[in-house]
Amino acid sequence: MPFELIEIKPEHDSRICEIIKQVGAEFGAVGEGYGPSDSEVFAMSQHYKDELSSQYLIAVADNSVIGGCGIAPFNVSKQVCELRKLFLLPENRGLGVGKKLAEACLTYAKNKGFKSCYLDTLTGMTSAIKLYETLGFEHLDKPLEGTIHNGCDVWMLKPL
Repeated sequence: MPFELIEIKPEHDSRICEIIKQVGAEFGAVGEGYGPSDSEVFAMSQHYKDELSSQYLIAVADNSVIGGCGIAPFNVSKQVCELRKLFLLPENRGLGVGKKLAEACLTYAKNKGFKSCYLDTLTGMTSAIKLYETLGFEHLDKPLEGTIHNGCDVWMLKPL
């Protein structure tokens, strides 16, 4: 399936919000402490901008948004960034879309001068965890101090 990656624009906000909420519900990531409940989800294009050293990419196939992934500073750090909100619709998983999204975000982060990348996720997101391991993320025993996603139970870090 051919797809392209593009930076999110305001016209994509409502669709990616739907995807994030749908996939979050699929994995039980509902309520405080989970990414789909973050206020930024309603207007992703407003929260991910180059001047903020952040980027959110969406994957588009057949003129439809099928998922997305972002990168942003972790707690305004200039050294550590965070891979955020990698969500794909079920029918688009296992096709390399998530890998391309994550790789593009990590390249962006490295080019911005970040030294490492953090993420948090859920044990039940086994395919995502395998992807992160393939990309060089290593498991941590606890979250980085300052994480807002206290509902997550898997924490990972990757040197850039």
